Amino acid sequence: MRADLLALTTDALTTLTNRGLVKRATKEVDAAAPALVSDGDGTLTGTFGDGVSTRLPVGGGLDAATCTCGASGVCRHVLVVVLAYQRDAAGAGAEAPPEPENAVPAATSDASSRIHATTGWSPGAFTDDQLAARIGKRLMTSAQRAARAGYAARVVRATAADPAPRVELSSCSVRFLVPADLGFTHTDAVKGARDDVIALAVWAFRVADERHPGVPDVQVQVGGSLDTSETGLAEAVALADEVLRTGAVHAGAGLGGAIAGVQRTLDAAGLRWPLLAVGDVAEQLTAYAERSSRYRPDLLADLVTELHARHRAAAKGDGLRSRILGTEEAAQTPLRRLRLDGLGCRITGDATERVVEIFLAHADSATVLVIRRIWPVSGPDDRVTNRRIAGATVAALAAGSVVTESAVRSASRTVRLGTGNLAKTSVGPSSGAWDKLPAGLIVRDLPAAAAELDELPPRFVRPRVEAELVRVVEIAEVRDIVYAPGAQRLDAVIVDPAGAPGLVSSVYRPTAPGGLDALARALSDGPRFVSGTLRRHAGAVVVDPLAVAVDGRVVVPDLAVDEPAVALATGSFVESDALDLAVDGAVSVLAEVAHRGLDHLPTTFPERLRAAAAELSRAGLARAAGSVSAFAAAPPASAEAVVAWVDAYLRLAVTSDLR
Repeated sequence: MRADLLALTTDALTTLTNRGLVKRATKEVDAAAPALVSDGDGTLTGTFGDGVSTRLPVGGGLDAATCTCGASGVCRHVLVVVLAYQRDAAGAGAEAPPEPENAVPAATSDASSRIHATTGWSPGAFTDDQLAARIGKRLMTSAQRAARAGYAARVVRATAADPAPRVELSSCSVRFLVPADLGFTHTDAVKGARDDVIALAVWAFRVADERHPGVPDVQVQVGGSLDTSETGLAEAVALADEVLRTGAVHAGAGLGGAIAGVQRTLDAAGLRWPLLAVGDVAEQLTAYAERSSRYRPDLLADLVTELHARHRAAAKGDGLRSRILGTEEAAQTPLRRLRLDGLGCRITGDATERVVEIFLAHADSATVLVIRRIWPVSGPDDRVTNRRIAGATVAALAAGSVVTESAVRSASRTVRLGTGNLAKTSVGPSSGAWDKLPAGLIVRDLPAAAAELDELPPRFVRPRVEAELVRVVEIAEVRDIVYAPGAQRLDAVIVDPAGAPGLVSSVYRPTAPGGLDALARALSDGPRFVSGTLRRHAGAVVVDPLAVAVDGRVVVPDLAVDEPAVALATGSFVESDALDLAVDGAVSVLAEVAHRGLDHLPTTFPERLRAAAAELSRAGLARAAGSVSAFAAAPPASAEAVVAWVDAYLRLAVTSDLR
């Protein structure tokens, strides 16, 4: 019997092909099954009434099948042969495939019960010889190089609900659909583009089997032998110090060559997160030189601090070092056919340009991808709603259901949609039925979401991915909606299905003039969900909204045009207290150092630092006050001053994130 074919479930066949093809094949089996013949070597041949002949050899999966119909790729005849073989085997009383020799007992609360035999096997049992035969010598070498650099992975063992064990890597997911057969391994990446991830997934399972046997869902670190002092990270830190000393105000064109050199070194070493941080530093300096609204002193200070923080964390060798440096990240990964759900968009910019970010949920990988575009505009009335990306408007993508075969994902989870003749992207309307999204993207328990936010590492050392904290929050009730005129902010109290409260809070932006009115109207109409970026404030979960699902449609406030005004009660649910004011004031003063330059601070600056430290002390933040005072007392323009500034800014930024 062909155990590999018998192990293929309908879901597995759908994963390997698509749902429409599986449905068509099922109908054809019901109408007229092909004649099946098994050769001595196990090859299965199906002959159809119209003369078409399909062969499925052992090994290689469905991609190894051949068919005389002339179709490229896996055709419906291949699926018909598989389904017909399964039906014949069931009719003959064939038993389920035997349990692999390397199967391990599945974790369960009932010692007398066991998950089906095929759920207990481990892909870690595949040998390197088998991997080399599957992906080839070149990709095997690439995978070994990635392992030497080190990478992190999430290992999810099989369960009764999902009998296919999987590994979630930074660039894609890998699923092992058939026990002990690499031919039926599926990845999100385009076939052949990143098949090295199959080896990375197998090695991740080996580590999990050795260190965490039986744990159903675990994060592991694989490999990692690079000396960070020799990979360009030290050069990146030196560059950060130069930027801090010089400041955006005094940065000259000569700094561009140094930045380019550091970027080349980081790229060659595969240090994606420091590479992206240096790229953002360059963008901030350019934005200041062009007097663009994209320049922010606090963001430049964040970037300088981030490079120091990643260097410090990597040097300690604690935790998932590859997550700190991004060594497991591919610069770009072409993806297979994707189904994406529009979660709204954010529009920023100034009178001359618009920065548009469209957020798309990818349910299969439980991630949010981002499309980013920057368009010049003629003035404040120049809307970008109808600008097109891959043939679809911004409005359609942000509030629609997207199917694409031409997506390319970057290391930071930005996605680019192809526009060539062969690129296929279709966009349809969305009803906002976001309840079908995976648990990792939808929040039904706000206290649990708050605990998740509390457990995150500091943002300076987390993976540098876009839309990291974008989620969909299920709403049972909207209790109050108020408007704070002074802050130009709308606040709304929402309640999750368990009765726990949270806040939706959005500020007015000139780039979205009708946004607050559209948001107020959508929240007043009994919404089911709100998508947005989560954060904590004063113990509550606050959602910065991107879209609202209401009345079978998706409302995107940033795209609202000519919205009639909504009368709201005045008030605020997000008030700043003495602690907020002290922290924000100190962060602002320290960020000014990156703006002006450590070597160019006025003689009165230490007095401003001491005043900020005094405010922190009065707010009860003694250690933060001490770090600011230490920077104020450090010798001007010295190496000690650089270290003291990083210490102070890092402490205050983390404090700000946790308040």
